[in-house]
Amino acid sequence: MSRIGKMPIAVPAGVTVDIAENNKVTVKGPKGTLERVLPAEMDIKMEGNEVIVSRPNDLKKMKSLHGLTRTLIHNMVVGVTDGYEKKLEVNGVGYRAQKQGKKLVLSLGYSHPVEMEDPDGIETVLEGQNVIIVKGISKEKVGQYAAEIRAKRAPEPYKGKGIKYSDEVIRRKVGKTGKK
Repeated sequence: MSRIGKMPIAVPAGVTVDIAENNKVTVKGPKGTLERVLPAEMDIKMEGNEVIVSRPNDLKKMKSLHGLTRTLIHNMVVGVTDGYEKKLEVNGVGYRAQKQGKKLVLSLGYSHPVEMEDPDGIETVLEGQNVIIVKGISKEKVGQYAAEIRAKRAPEPYKGKGIKYSDEVIRRKVGKTGKK
């Protein structure tokens, strides 16, 4: 069985990985710079153009941290080279999204428009009036901001109105049936 933690992380050309004390890893690439302090127990080394993470012993906690640490570094490397994006769809009559500078203005059937400011390092792009694309280099921040947008009006199971991820499947329910 292949363990995620044991897999080396290939560092592409144009990306630099610096490992400081206390396992503070800084990844610089064409799209920007990400830094993160990783668990101190893990041993992170650069070997050629690969990053290798190893664990001190086989305790359950160390095994979990091993895979986590490796995946976090891998996500940072992918983020600074390709970046991450999440697609959201706004469904419903009269529901729409607009951009005003760095503000995302959502009309979601409330008495007021919902305004959301793009966090730094995150960009929202609109395709038409009902597709929102959240882009950034940090997988965590992109996912978090997309979840916050979705939470403004989560999809409901009867008509499917609300904001959903483009790959999300909404389980539909049958509504009320007439009295016999």
